[in-house]
Amino acid sequence: MTETLLRIANLTKRFGSLAASDGLSLDVLDGELHAVIGPNGAGKTTLISQLFGEIVPDDGAIWFAGRNINALSTAERVRIGLARSFQITQLLLDYTALDNVALAVQAHRGHSFRFWANARRDRPVRERALETLARIGLERRADTAVSEMSHGEQKQLELAIALATRPRLLLLDEPMAGLGPAECATTVELLRGLKSETTILLVEHDMEVVFALADRISVLVNGRCVITGTAEDVRNDETVRTAYLGEGDL
Repeated sequence: MTETLLRIANLTKRFGSLAASDGLSLDVLDGELHAVIGPNGAGKTTLISQLFGEIVPDDGAIWFAGRNINALSTAERVRIGLARSFQITQLLLDYTALDNVALAVQAHRGHSFRFWANARRDRPVRERALETLARIGLERRADTAVSEMSHGEQKQLELAIALATRPRLLLLDEPMAGLGPAECATTVELLRGLKSETTILLVEHDMEVVFALADRISVLVNGRCVITGTAEDVRNDETVRTAYLGEGDL
C-alpha cells in the first residue's frame, strides 16, 4: 500500500472575516501527482504558501514524511525535501539561467551565507546546475540572462530551480499560467516525466492539464476540500459541477 507523504489536518487560516483555509484536510500519497483545483478564491495558493512555511496557519497540522512541520521555517522545509514554484515567476533577472540554478544548489547545500558569491566557480555546484538545466531542456540557454528569456523559458527555469534542491515533494502553483499552447504542451511532457521521480502537488486552472496528469484530484471550495478522487470521480460529482458553474464545463 502506498504511504501518505503529506498529511494536512484541519488546516485553518483566516484573513479578517475571510477563511482562506477552513478546516482543510487532505492527504498526498508518496509518488503521486495530486492536483488541487477550485474556483477563484477557493484558497489554493494560500494552501501552498502554508505548506511551504510562508504563511503560518491559525490552526491545524501539516505532516510531512510522518513529521509535524508546523514549526519549521521555509529554509528548514526545503532541507527536508519540499520545493515550490510560483504563479508569478521569482527569478534573478540580471543573472544567467545557470547562475539562478547554481545559487539554488548552493543554498540547499547549506551555504546560504555565500548567496551572492559566484556559485558558478564551484565545480560540483556548476555540474549539478547544468545537469538540472539539461533535465528541463534549457542547457542551451545556460549562459543567457533571465531577462532575455521568454516567459515560457522563465517558467521552465523556475521549475529547474525547484528541482535543483532534489525535493521529495514538489509544490507547483499554476505552472501553465501565461503559457502559449506549444509551451504548455512542453511543460505537460516535463511534468509527465517527473511523475516517476518525485511526488507533485499541482495547483492548476487548466482542466485539460489536470485531467491529463493527475493521479488524484482534490477540489477546494471556500477553503474546504469537498472531494478527493480520480478525474472520473471529480467530473461526475454534483458538488464540483455546482462550484464550477459559470466557469466552463469540467
